[in-house]
Amino acid sequence: MKRFLSLAVAMSIVSTPAAFAAVSDEEFAALREQLAAVSSRLDELAEENARLRAAQDQADAAIDEVKTTVAEIPAAAESWTDRVKLDGDFRYRYEYIDAEGSDSRTRNRIRARTNIKAQVADNIDVGFGLATGGEDPVSSNQTLGGGGSSKSIALNLAYVDWEATDGLHILAGKFKNPLTRVGGQPLTWDGDWTPEGLALKYQRDRFFVNALGTYLEGDSRRSNKNFSWGGQFGASAAVGDVKLLGGIGYYSIPTKGKTTTFGDPTDSGDFFGNTAVEAGGLACGTTADTECVYLYDYDLMQVFGEASFDIGEWPALVFFDYMNNSDPSDNDTGWMLGTKIGSAKDRGQKQFTYFYADKEADSMLGLLTDSDFGGGGTDSKGHWLQFNYGVNKAWTIGAQYFINEVDIASGSKSDYNRLMIDMQWKWK
Repeated sequence: MKRFLSLAVAMSIVSTPAAFAAVSDEEFAALREQLAAVSSRLDELAEENARLRAAQDQADAAIDEVKTTVAEIPAAAESWTDRVKLDGDFRYRYEYIDAEGSDSRTRNRIRARTNIKAQVADNIDVGFGLATGGEDPVSSNQTLGGGGSSKSIALNLAYVDWEATDGLHILAGKFKNPLTRVGGQPLTWDGDWTPEGLALKYQRDRFFVNALGTYLEGDSRRSNKNFSWGGQFGASAAVGDVKLLGGIGYYSIPTKGKTTTFGDPTDSGDFFGNTAVEAGGLACGTTADTECVYLYDYDLMQVFGEASFDIGEWPALVFFDYMNNSDPSDNDTGWMLGTKIGSAKDRGQKQFTYFYADKEADSMLGLLTDSDFGGGGTDSKGHWLQFNYGVNKAWTIGAQYFINEVDIASGSKSDYNRLMIDMQWKWK
């Protein structure tokens, strides 16, 4: 750069004879001094530029070293609060029950549940839950009264969930029912029932498998020890704008010759609609204070399906469930057909649900089926209607109405009507 500027100035002087002739020796000497000063300044600028480049290189190297060091620093330990999730709900219910042959009944009931789930490893969760209620396996309700007495709190969940591989979960302990219930409805399994034992859930693409092994009675010292098992296989698909889900199931519940695993074995009512007999084949209740046993096993075959689609801006669902017990020769079939329109998951949303169900006496294990339909158990049929309104995302108001017939197999059929008005709050 310096040489180029000096050469340019010299050439401009030499190439202009008139200007050169007019310049005196003194002026020429001064010009030479100025050129020398410019040359010296250019040398200084070149040295300064070299120093700046060296400094920039050092700064870049220092930044790279800091980045490398930061990348090698282990991430801060995750707080335990980041690995623990809480959820729960509270429900207040008013009930009116009108059973033919009995005085009408009203009562107020509450249900409260809270659950904790902790991620103890990348693929292992441990859960724990408490709920109101007592020992009843299909109800967490507590009736208000008793002079304001304290209400029972029971262990509702205690399990480990191991995700063995993508989509495959293995559970052990006391956990939420892993079996698919179409429409979320309790034809065979009450929504409050939390099985105890082992379970498997597997989902891959469109296909799913649910398997359950549960101890209805796990103590070998008891004569009615019962390990039951079963599973479902199903798939989902889309046909246009309609989403389809369907499957089949099989369940083995060995009860023949055994007493009930919950309740009083001398009371036929504690077989929840299933056929029970005394020793020798006498009808249960023939002899006072005599234990009864189940007359049949419950070897159940199931077919189920649902279709979801939109009606305008309203989500809609139709569903069916069919169950057959292969052991008895009659009163062996249960089925349900229903629909759900709308959603009540947010402010101002509405949902209407309806189904018709027919649960013959020995079509399924009465102990585990819906505790509200027909007063609980089997040997009932009829309608169920529900309307829910979303006050906000956490608060729902709803009403349910049952129009049922009960005690059909015995020939003493009677009407059973029930109204339930609920307010429910959920949190998580």
